[in-house]
Amino acid sequence: MAYTLSNLETDIRNYTEVDDTVFSSTVLESIIKNGENRIYRDADSDDNRFYATSTLVTGNRYVTIPSDLRSIRYVQLKDTNVTPNTQTFLDKKDASYMATYYDTPATQSGIPKYYANWDANFWVVAPTPNAQYEITLAYVKQPISITDTTQPTGAPASTNGTYTSNKYQDLLLYACLVEAYGYLKGPADMLQYYEGSYRRALQSYATEQMGRRRRDEYQDGVIRTPLQSPSP
Repeated sequence: MAYTLSNLETDIRNYTEVDDTVFSSTVLESIIKNGENRIYRDADSDDNRFYATSTLVTGNRYVTIPSDLRSIRYVQLKDTNVTPNTQTFLDKKDASYMATYYDTPATQSGIPKYYANWDANFWVVAPTPNAQYEITLAYVKQPISITDTTQPTGAPASTNGTYTSNKYQDLLLYACLVEAYGYLKGPADMLQYYEGSYRRALQSYATEQMGRRRRDEYQDGVIRTPLQSPSP
C-alpha cells in the first residue's frame, strides 16, 4: 500500500514504539526528509531525470539554471543555422578556465563549446554565442518530499505521496527508521538491523532503476561505440 505522510508517521511510531510526545509531527518531518535525502544521494531515480530547453541569443553568454536542479547530466547544443542542423555536447569547465582562456568575452564569439558555473542562478558559456542556438539541459531535479505542503506546478499533492512512497515503501520506511533510531540513540542492534534492511531494499531499488535504463539506452543517452576487431 502506498504511503501518505500520515501513514508513514504512524508506522515510524509503531515500529519504534514511541508515541507523539517524543515523535511529534515536527520531529518526524525532519526524520522523513533526512531519510528521503539519503535515498536520493545513494541511488539515482528515473523519476528525477528531467529535461529543459532554452535559447542562447547573440552576444549573451548566460544560461538560467533550472530552479529545481540537483545535478547536471549534460548540456546539448543544436545549431539550426546550418542545414542539416548539427547537435553537439558542451564540455563542462571550471569558471577559472573561462576567465583564463576567454578573458574578453565581448570579442571572443563563436559557436559555444564550454559551460561553467557562474553563480547559484546562472551558467556561462564560451565562446560567446555569435548567433542564436537551442540548448537542451538534461539534469536530475530536486525530488518532491512527502512532507511538502506546497508542490511545484503539475506535481501530485503531498497527500497522494511521492514516487518513492508510492512504489518503494519498504525502502522509505527503513531509511526513516535508521534516522529515527539515530535520533533516539536507540539500541545498536536495532539500528544495525534497520541499516541492513535499508541496504538490501536500496540494492533492489538501484538494480531496478538500472535495469529500466538498459532496456532503452538510446533514450538514456548512452553512446554505443562499435568495437574494432582485427581480422583473423
